[in-house]
Amino acid sequence: MQNLQIIIPKRMEGERLDIALAKMLPEFSRSKITAWIKSGEALIYGNKFKPKDKVNGDEIVFLATNLSQNTVWSAEDIPINVIFEDEDILVLNKQSGLVTHPGSGNWSGTLANALLHYDPSLESLDRSGIVHRLDKNTSGLMVVAKNQKSQKYLVEQLQSHSISREYSAIVYGHMISGGTISEPLGRDPKDRVKQAVLRNGREATTHYRVINRFKSHTHVKAILETGRTHQIRVHLSHIGHSLVGDSIYGGKVRYPKKASEDLKNELFNFRRQALHSKKLTLKHPKSGELLSWKLPLPEDMLKLLEVLTEFDKN
Repeated sequence: MQNLQIIIPKRMEGERLDIALAKMLPEFSRSKITAWIKSGEALIYGNKFKPKDKVNGDEIVFLATNLSQNTVWSAEDIPINVIFEDEDILVLNKQSGLVTHPGSGNWSGTLANALLHYDPSLESLDRSGIVHRLDKNTSGLMVVAKNQKSQKYLVEQLQSHSISREYSAIVYGHMISGGTISEPLGRDPKDRVKQAVLRNGREATTHYRVINRFKSHTHVKAILETGRTHQIRVHLSHIGHSLVGDSIYGGKVRYPKKASEDLKNELFNFRRQALHSKKLTLKHPKSGELLSWKLPLPEDMLKLLEVLTEFDKN
């Protein structure tokens, strides 16, 4: 028997209990979660609820059930790049190719597994202290809580949009200027792996600014106001500027007219979305001090920008 305590984020206010828990516990199927709610193995403050009941946010759900062995998160010796750490938080530079936490199809080899090896005390925290995620093939800055007080404080900052997250992206097309995209997002009804702009989706806002323009591509800065799944990728694709390397939302590789062989090779071999979490700013959970970290671009994105620059000179 394993007991879990889950705090429903305020951002999920109005959602069904079963849907909210399914989002909080992606390693379990929704049908299994529904069964737990109906059987009383998932209780809110000790009381039984129905799967369709709406949540207000901040509820504490107590889950007591037998978990199959392959859903237990285990420590694994996977290298991680920690750039800041104290007794309350750690900030790391997540490499591309690393899934954030275990789930369907990825029960091991994730950042959560790596964190449990790096600091076994994180086992006592929900999701090993992870409070937000980056897509598998997105690189860059993430913050992890090291105790329950810090985790609650960081989640509250995320819910109030007071944590600033700035990304660098390289997209197809020549952007004229920056702007703001405010389009609701939800699971694509035609493809459950994807997210899509939906009229009845959840509020989502992305601000973007042009860093550098090329003949056929643009280097942009994207700042999240909300943090929905695949938000930057979906929003930029929605306005006709999908990310280089994003096979899910960008489709096939596109080459500009008279592209050099170097550029063709670089675009063809860029096999992940060109997206990097470059800057992170937050208030420290204990001191309240405003802290900020900034990373250089990874080598693959720097190389792509270099080749685009050379192509523009011709």
